[in-house]
Amino acid sequence: MKEYGFSYFIGKRWLVTAVMAGLFSASAWADGTADAAAPMLDSGDTAWMMTATALVLLMSIPGIALFYGGLVRQKNVLSIIMQTMLIVGVISILWVSIGYTWSFGTGFKDSDNPLFFIIGGFDKAFLNGITPSTLTAGGIPELVFVMFQCMFALITPALILGAFAERIKFKGYMIFTILWVVLAYFPMAHWVWGGGFLQEMGAIDFAGGTVVHINAGISALVMALMIGKREDYKVGHPITPHNITFVFLGTSFLWLGWFGFNAGSGLAADGIAANAILVTHIATATAAVVWMAIDWIFNKKPTTVGACTGAVAGLVAITPAAGSTGLLGAFCIGLITPVVCFFMVAVIKPKFKYDDALDAFGVHGIGGVVGSILTGVFATRSITGDGGVEGALYGDWHQLWVQVVATLVSVAFSAVVTFVLYKIVDALVGMRVDRRVEEEGLDIYEHGESAYN
Repeated sequence: MKEYGFSYFIGKRWLVTAVMAGLFSASAWADGTADAAAPMLDSGDTAWMMTATALVLLMSIPGIALFYGGLVRQKNVLSIIMQTMLIVGVISILWVSIGYTWSFGTGFKDSDNPLFFIIGGFDKAFLNGITPSTLTAGGIPELVFVMFQCMFALITPALILGAFAERIKFKGYMIFTILWVVLAYFPMAHWVWGGGFLQEMGAIDFAGGTVVHINAGISALVMALMIGKREDYKVGHPITPHNITFVFLGTSFLWLGWFGFNAGSGLAADGIAANAILVTHIATATAAVVWMAIDWIFNKKPTTVGACTGAVAGLVAITPAAGSTGLLGAFCIGLITPVVCFFMVAVIKPKFKYDDALDAFGVHGIGGVVGSILTGVFATRSITGDGGVEGALYGDWHQLWVQVVATLVSVAFSAVVTFVLYKIVDALVGMRVDRRVEEEGLDIYEHGESAYN
């Protein structure tokens, strides 16, 4: 039998080369397969998303607390702050227990359960199976994504409280808010972002035009109608804000936090995030200037409250379009939205005599509707990329109709859920405070404190 020693194989260099090449190819194939199966941590995107999460929290506390708190009378400012704090505390607990799995779980989809049409499932209840090493497909820790989305769940019900400010029981508000988030926000987030039917239909909502602003704004209108006007509310005689400096500070925090709200929604530190920051800022700046000009023309003076309201309207409207619209869309949305919102606040509200105390519907609801529809007009492939969507301005009318349908579904769903929940909670514990409490202020009667001593 012939012996094959070490010198034999050295002489057969072609054989050694072939074996080494084969081993190298197999190794590369295995590495490629592993990379495809398990995304690698992207530290840059992770750092950005953690920053964006903190920015969105800034929108609720102190943003909304100061913005709404400054608009009410001083006897009710603490009630606004407490309602905001309640949301941040209670809804955060709800989110990590059932909210995230209802919105972004896939248990029902994996088991072909028809309930996936409504919610994601229970597979990630209490963040089951999510560890610090669990990554999203984009390479950020899933825990970061959980917290980022938690901030959206907080800001949405906080927007509603502007409609019924100065006249709601804290107990009734607490129960209503918990039920509303579970039955209105969680399902809507699933429909639009978690693989639900609106997402499958192709609706564009980059950062919350339907999920956040239409959802909250329409609910705000229903609440304002059902709880009734404040005792001293008179059409044509607006109740003076007690601290306009707070309003300005709150607007500033909202404007700053909105960069995380919109630019973070792409879940990456990339060109889409850069575009989102650009269009968010330009649409907001344009809307603030336009509202200021309208104020100047019709009310003879440009007001701080008007400029701040216009800025918020611009922030709201650009939200669904921030990932698909360029500079032209930002300018146009910034021009159109304050005109429509001003008309709703200054003309429609007095005509129909409903007391949307802080214009939650007139700004967030209407701004969300305008922004959602205009997304179907101004979306462009120069932002969405090859194979992406385009709006009616560029010849694709289909996307506009998709946006209209998604908007109508959001409006109807929010209105029905809010109406039913109000009736239930009002029957259980009552929603409106007594006349004496309303006259003397919610701060003392509901919380035993006064903001200014």
